[in-house]
Amino acid sequence: MEKDLYGICPYVTAQKLLTGKWTLLIMYHLSLKTMRFNELQRALPSLTQATLTKQLRMMSDNGLIIRTVYDQIPPKVEYSLSELGERFQPVLNAIQEWGTEYIDFLKGKSS
Repeated sequence: MEKDLYGICPYVTAQKLLTGKWTLLIMYHLSLKTMRFNELQRALPSLTQATLTKQLRMMSDNGLIIRTVYDQIPPKVEYSLSELGERFQPVLNAIQEWGTEYIDFLKGKSS
């Protein structure tokens, strides 16, 4: 049923775009600056090279990021948020605010 709602229901559509475990963190890092593959890998050390490659490809295919390849040797590839991805910034800010509030809630709960 979800497949039928993709592109129709905004919640199902957004959920489909953000299904990757690392998508939000990659979006966050790219919201700070344009990054090369190795920079992203250093920023997310728990993420394997294969998974990062897969996530970046999916995000590029979905129009969230731009992959820029420079014609030089050695090859240089940079990733940045697309215009659509940049429009996600208020959502990232809201998630950060809510996440901080929830961390405070957890700290109060364990006291």
